[in-house]
Amino acid sequence: MISDTRLGPDGIARCAWVGDDPEYRRYHDEEWGMPLHGDRALFEKLSLEGFQAGLSWITILRKRPRFREVFAGFDPETVAGFGEADVERLMLDAGIIRNRAKILATISNARLVLDLEPGELDAFLWSFAPASHRRPESFADVPAVTAESEAMSKALRKRGFRFVGATTMYALMQSAGMVDDHVAGCWRAT
Repeated sequence: MISDTRLGPDGIARCAWVGDDPEYRRYHDEEWGMPLHGDRALFEKLSLEGFQAGLSWITILRKRPRFREVFAGFDPETVAGFGEADVERLMLDAGIIRNRAKILATISNARLVLDLEPGELDAFLWSFAPASHRRPESFADVPAVTAESEAMSKALRKRGFRFVGATTMYALMQSAGMVDDHVAGCWRAT
């Protein structure tokens, strides 16, 4: 069976989407598909996945340090306090994605996170992780949307969250390790 892997410059087989980009390689090896917990960490992931909608993930990865800086490390309490002056400041910052709707959604979503009990965002998001997940043999086996990501999206929207479509939520599930879509043959596939 043929898998969609590629040997890196270090001779290690990885998912082919990594290509030759060192940041993608680091992200693939150290983060993608690894279980991520904590309200703040998951709020960051939720926010960055929203900013990624319609763009490539490498764009977000390259801008992530600046995102972290201007969004106060994605501390929900701080971001929830952002006002119009902060929105204008962010709209002028070329180091991030300057999309007003996504900026406003991040601030609004932070306010919704504050309405939750500590640990509730983590528990809520992880409640949608599938009980079992089959290792994909190839990228053709990796869905863009699942019943779980549709349910997560619907539940988040019902609570008022924005930029949380089903495709975006499946990407969150992959990046936060709720599902592990490292293809067969990748060194991370266990």
